Amino acid sequence: MRAIERGELEVLGRDENGSLIIQNVVGRVRSQVGKTLWTNGAYSATEHGSTLLRKLIPGRKFPFPKSLYAVEDSLRHYIVNKPDAVVVDFFAGSGTTAHASMRLNRQDGGRRVSISITNNEVSPEEQKSLLAQRRRQGESEWEQLGICEHVTKPRLRAAVEGRTPDGAPVVGEYRFIDPFPMADGFEENIEFFTLTYEAPLRVQANREFNRIAPLLWLRAGSRGRRIDVVPDEGWEVADAYGVLVDLDRASDFVAAVRATESITHAFIVTDEERLFQAVVRDLPDAVEPVRLYESYLTNFRIDATRAVAR
Repeated sequence: MRAIERGELEVLGRDENGSLIIQNVVGRVRSQVGKTLWTNGAYSATEHGSTLLRKLIPGRKFPFPKSLYAVEDSLRHYIVNKPDAVVVDFFAGSGTTAHASMRLNRQDGGRRVSISITNNEVSPEEQKSLLAQRRRQGESEWEQLGICEHVTKPRLRAAVEGRTPDGAPVVGEYRFIDPFPMADGFEENIEFFTLTYEAPLRVQANREFNRIAPLLWLRAGSRGRRIDVVPDEGWEVADAYGVLVDLDRASDFVAAVRATESITHAFIVTDEERLFQAVVRDLPDAVEPVRLYESYLTNFRIDATRAVAR
């Protein structure tokens, strides 16, 4: 504002939010560096990022983790009145966003879901060392040092359980809005999934059900029990969804689905569209039918005919 008063900055107008649009006057060279706006002590990335991370996972490093409380306050600004919000973090890093979501849930009894996505790359220094040892990506010695396996997963486990990867209670207390011992952990559930590539023919032959099982559970809302293996009886119903493998048992399956009001999805394994529709007609209107594995294979198939050589 002083620079504007001195005529060093020219006001061009205001944007849609009312903020001033300014520019340097002709001939002015800016020599000042902008000051940080993160002046609250709770936002110190050193104390509440790096130091906090060392308490959770001693001996493991991550470059420049954010302050837990800075992320917590940022989320609070948007979802304080949304106790069932879904928070998606496409670059999870050390897992601070998921950790902050847990803090918010504890403070107001919310049921917010945090979805954290990360790769498992190693640092440039570790990569150089591993290559010198003739290790390659995909080998256990390589993968165990990746960001997800070495930092993200163990950090979130330590936060929930209140124990370090070595089994010792986490030392220290959370601070500010909700102080309590870090060793108390959180009343939260965490599921870890690894993206893999599966052979379409094995999937279609129902020989990779255990690989697909988490996707079914996720599509049905990530609620309740998960069906992890092919049902022995030809069908099975969990809290949020059901799976029908043997269409000869369709009547039993439909009856079980109708008797479970919390079910929202029905996954039906068949190559026959006619048989699929026959089962669908008997399902409750509120239940979404999904044909396996036609839906899975179609969603993830690459249309090679659209590729153009350049």
